[in-house]
Amino acid sequence: MSHAPENPGAAAPTPAEPAPGQGGLTRSLSHEQMTMIALGSALGTGLFLGSGAAIAIAGPAVIVSYAIGSLIAAIIASAAGEMAVRFPVRGGFGSMAARYLGPFGGFISRWSYWATTVLVAGAELVAVATYLKFWWPELPLWVGIVVFGAIVLGLNAFSVKSFGSVEFILSGIKVLAVIAFIIIGLIIVFFGLPSHPAEGLHRLTEGGGFLPNGPASIWLAMAVVMFSFGGIELVSISAAEAKDPVRSVRSAAKATVWRLSTFYVLSLFVVMCLMSSETLTQEEGLSSSPFVRVFSDVGIPAAAAVINFIVLVAALSAANANVYAGTRLMHSLSYEGMAPRRLRATTARGIPAGALAVSSLGILLVVVLALFTESVFQIMMSMITTLVLVVWGLILVSYISYRRRDGAADQFRLLGGSAMAGVGILGLVAVFVAVFSSATMVVPGLVAVAFFAVLVVVYFAAVRHHAQLDESAFQEAHDATGAVPTVAPPQRRR
Repeated sequence: MSHAPENPGAAAPTPAEPAPGQGGLTRSLSHEQMTMIALGSALGTGLFLGSGAAIAIAGPAVIVSYAIGSLIAAIIASAAGEMAVRFPVRGGFGSMAARYLGPFGGFISRWSYWATTVLVAGAELVAVATYLKFWWPELPLWVGIVVFGAIVLGLNAFSVKSFGSVEFILSGIKVLAVIAFIIIGLIIVFFGLPSHPAEGLHRLTEGGGFLPNGPASIWLAMAVVMFSFGGIELVSISAAEAKDPVRSVRSAAKATVWRLSTFYVLSLFVVMCLMSSETLTQEEGLSSSPFVRVFSDVGIPAAAAVINFIVLVAALSAANANVYAGTRLMHSLSYEGMAPRRLRATTARGIPAGALAVSSLGILLVVVLALFTESVFQIMMSMITTLVLVVWGLILVSYISYRRRDGAADQFRLLGGSAMAGVGILGLVAVFVAVFSSATMVVPGLVAVAFFAVLVVVYFAAVRHHAQLDESAFQEAHDATGAVPTVAPPQRRR
C-alpha cells in the first residue's frame, strides 16, 4: 500500500544514496549471516553468566521467568522484523521511530539503543575476562578486556563482509554448543551416563521447592532475565546491509524468535535439574557461569573446560555484534542531524570509521571500572536493562503506529498485530517496575534514567530545530527491494 506525501509541492528531492567512502553502507550480508548476527548478539552473557543472578532470585522457577521473557522477546523481535521486512533502512527501528513517532522518537530510541549497545559490548568483554579466570585466576579483569576489546575493534574495522563471516563462525560455534549442552544435559537428567546415574527431576522441588522465594520472585527475576534477550532487535539494524533484505530479514526474524525461546528455556531447565539452586547461588557461583559449574560439579572436568571456552566465544561474539550495532546507529544518527556530520563518513570498505571510534567508548568505560571494582558486570547489567526496556517500548509503540497507518507487511507479520504489541508493552512496564524493586539495581537504573533526562535536554536545546528524516535511507531501501512501498513521513509540527 503506497501513500503520496501530504504536501507534494513542499517535498524536497530525495538525495542519492552515497557510495562507500562517501557515507554509504554496502549490502553484502547473506540471510544466514544476518540470522547468526542476531543470535550472536542475543545469545551471550545474559544466558551464560547473568542467569546466575536470576537463579539467585527465583530458584528453579527461573525457568518460568525465562519462558515469559521469551514470549515478550518474541513479540519485540517479530514487530521489529515486520517493519524491517518492509523498510530495510539504515538505522533500523530508530528510523522507523523517526518516521512514525517524529524526530524526537527517533532521537531517543537511537541514542538510547546506541548507549545500550556500547554498554553491552563492554559487559560482554567483562564476561570474557571473567571466563579467562577459569584458567588464570590471578589475571586482572582489565587485561582480558583490553586484549579482546582490541580484537573486536579490529574485526569491525576491516569490512562488513569479513565481520559477517567471522560473526557467522562465532555464532555457529555457540549455537552448536548450546544444542550439545541441552542434548547432553537432557541425557544426564533422564537416562544418565555410564559413569553418572540419571539425575531425574528431584532438584526442581527439593529444599524450598519450585518456588523457594514465592510467586513474586518470578516477576522480580524478570529484571535480570530480560537482559538476556538484548540483541533480538539487531536484525532490524543489519537489514540495511543485507544482500536480499526481504528474504534475509524474514528468515532471520523467524529463526531468532523460535531458536532463542527454545535455547533459553531448555538450557535453564537442564541447569536447574543438574544443580541445586543453593549451590548455584553461592557467592562464587555468581562470578562464574552456571553452565560451566554444571559440568564441573557432575564430574566431567574436561567438558567444563570446553564449555568455558564456548561461553567465552559466545561473549566475544556478542561484543562483536554490539559494537557493529552501535556503529551503525551512530552512522544513522549523523544523517538526520542528531549526531556530528563527520560521523557519516565511511572508508573505501564501507566502514563508518568515526562512528566505530565513538562506539568503542563502552570498552574504555569497563576498563576504567575494572580497575576499581570486580562488580563491573552487575553494574553494567542494571544500566543496560533500564535502557533496553525503553528502546523496546519505543519499538512496540512505533509498530502500533506503523500498523495503524500502513497495515501489515505481506512477507512477515507479528501474529496478533497491534493487540499483541500492547501485551508486550504491558510486560515491559512490569519488568521496569521490577528493576526498581531490586535494591542492587536501583542506583545503576537511576543513572540510566539520568541519561534519558540528558537526552531530552540535548534534543530540545540543540537538536530539535535541525533534526530531519533521512529520506535517502527509505529510497535506498526501496531501490534495494524493488517492492517495498514508500510512505509519507508525518508532518512536523512547527
